[in-house]
Amino acid sequence: MHIDGHCHCGAIRYEAEIDPDKVGICHCTDCQHLTGSPYRVTVSVPAADFRITAGEPKTYSKTGDNGSTRFQMFCGNCGSPIYTTGTGADAEEVGIRWGNITERRDLAPKHQIWCSSAANWFGERDALPGQERE
Repeated sequence: MHIDGHCHCGAIRYEAEIDPDKVGICHCTDCQHLTGSPYRVTVSVPAADFRITAGEPKTYSKTGDNGSTRFQMFCGNCGSPIYTTGTGADAEEVGIRWGNITERRDLAPKHQIWCSSAANWFGERDALPGQERE
């Protein structure tokens, strides 16, 4: 499926070819801190299928609980998260942030990770197949 998206102010724009079955929820504490919400929704895509078409995102580097370095790419103007990627083999995949995808209403999550950190206010842990950790 072809998608496109942009940050809130429109300075960063992108397009990608995605598999809608790769949309997932992450309940890890890093995603909770970085979004200010109980979880983050992301679609994973091979880096070769993702392209920035306007602007240049800023990068925040974070070492996760599992020891992997993650690069959080965001708009330096409005702060909107755009995507994440990593180092080594993790650099071959991009995690596009659902909230700035134009076609987001057509992209429901299919799985979840880090369920051990889930707020579970409304039964989120039982709603989708999931893993306690990554």
